[in-house]
Amino acid sequence: MDYRNVLSLMGGLAIFLYGMSMMGDSLERCAGNRLKGILTKLTSSPLKGFLLGLGVTAVIQSSSATTVMVVGFVNSGLMTLAQSVYIIMGANVGTSVTAWLLSLAGLDGGAWYITIFKPTTFTPVLALVGIGIYMFTKKQRKKEMACILLGFSILMFGMDMMSNAVKPLKDMPSFTNLMTMFQNPVMGVMVGAVLTAIIQSSSASVGILQALSLTGTVSWSAAVPIIMGQNIGTCITALISSVGATKEAKRASMVHLCFNIVGVAVWLTVFVLVKTLYPVPYLEEAVTPFGIAVAHSGFNVLATLTLMPFGRQLAKLATILVPDGKEKEDIPMLDERLFVTPPVALERAHEVLLEMAETSIGSFNDAVDVLAGYDEEKCTQIEADENKVDMYEDKLGTYLVKLTGQPMGEKDSRELTKYLHMIGDLERISDHAVNLAESAAELNEKQLAFSAEAKAELELLARAVREILKNTGDVLQYEDLRLADSVEPLEQVIDGLVKKIRSRHIARLAKGECTTEMGFILSDILTDMERVSDHCSNLAVAMIEIAAGEFDTHEYLGNLKASQGEYREYFEKYAREYAM
Repeated sequence: MDYRNVLSLMGGLAIFLYGMSMMGDSLERCAGNRLKGILTKLTSSPLKGFLLGLGVTAVIQSSSATTVMVVGFVNSGLMTLAQSVYIIMGANVGTSVTAWLLSLAGLDGGAWYITIFKPTTFTPVLALVGIGIYMFTKKQRKKEMACILLGFSILMFGMDMMSNAVKPLKDMPSFTNLMTMFQNPVMGVMVGAVLTAIIQSSSASVGILQALSLTGTVSWSAAVPIIMGQNIGTCITALISSVGATKEAKRASMVHLCFNIVGVAVWLTVFVLVKTLYPVPYLEEAVTPFGIAVAHSGFNVLATLTLMPFGRQLAKLATILVPDGKEKEDIPMLDERLFVTPPVALERAHEVLLEMAETSIGSFNDAVDVLAGYDEEKCTQIEADENKVDMYEDKLGTYLVKLTGQPMGEKDSRELTKYLHMIGDLERISDHAVNLAESAAELNEKQLAFSAEAKAELELLARAVREILKNTGDVLQYEDLRLADSVEPLEQVIDGLVKKIRSRHIARLAKGECTTEMGFILSDILTDMERVSDHCSNLAVAMIEIAAGEFDTHEYLGNLKASQGEYREYFEKYAREYAM
């Protein structure tokens, strides 16, 4: 084996890893909202949790990615440690799918029905179909499907390169001696763990082992411990991702490590005992890529069956290994570990956006109450809520900006862009709540009061603003697009109310029934209420645009007002309800 073979091996590995990454990312984006929906239906049922982990890993072709997601969920408070245990178990079994795909490289025989399943036969066809679809379609989903085909083709091409590069090894005595050294089970486990930890992919290290098996020098007794070690090495990704996370997230990554170490300890012991007490000649025969896939799946299934009844004990062990500290930890709202699956990260951002909306809308409702009857405690709470909303804006905005750098589908990208605009509107609503509270404080401090007529007008306006806030909150919470259509007509009615109240105030001022000082305070209150209704309109329109895939807000509003259908019905209804 000369330097050209070494370069070919390294190049094959690079191409193999790129193909695996490309295929996995495309599968993930293609799954998109379906994957998001599956992951949000979390359950404490061991069997369902196991199937969830298995299914997700089979889709995205990476147990490391699934485990990192789980660590992110636990860190964000979306999942409990108990729920994570069984999902991690399922992820270990789900990763076997890649090994079965790669085992096709070991098919041998000249019959036509065997030849058509060889990668060298169908991979070029898949690549041709994939590039054809990618070049001649504009639809994002079809492009993702094409990338899946191209990624798989690249992966298999890299596998073929590695296989051809290592073929000369079978004639090298030094390599044969090296494989003999790996007959030591402990050494085999260490090699598998270190290799997988370096490349951070058990699927890739299994692929390398399958390529080496084509030389015919790797025996079953050498391959099985290496496969077991690969399961330990794949834990490194989750462990790295838990650095700086909460205690519960660190425990989730520790569950992954404990599960694999205990599983390897149990079944390696069984393997050694069988090999020692009942020598099986078959174990000394050369293993094939298909045999490695069988051993990989078999070990993961056996380890899962062994440890599934002890899920709670695994969680307790992780708790002991990562004990509670004296300091109180704040669970981060958002976790960049979820970036491994952008649709899930976006869903978490949406949930935080809803929390922000609830705080902001609640704060303004409190401000309206304070205006009707001054309450110093509520004013303090309004200030605290405003600070909280500012914190939401800062963290959520930063999170979304970073998320824009991740690969995602067109719909998710559009949704993300709208969220960035929506957080600004929500923050401004809380600012106007503080302004109202300050106006109420000024009235209380100076012992001023509006006339009975002005109070009645403000109460009517406040009712309308409360309704538009409630409708907007429901639109965001339930994504009710029909209700979203009602927001803009109500906003127009509120604009009309503000104009009428201003006009009536000027008339009272001319008659000497109101002071200039009261006029300034009233003007500030009217401005705040009118601006809040404008922000509600922006939020509702954004939700409609996310669903429709449109970006031109002005065009939408123009078309809406020009229509004589629902808009006119809603407008007339609210005009009657809030007639002055």
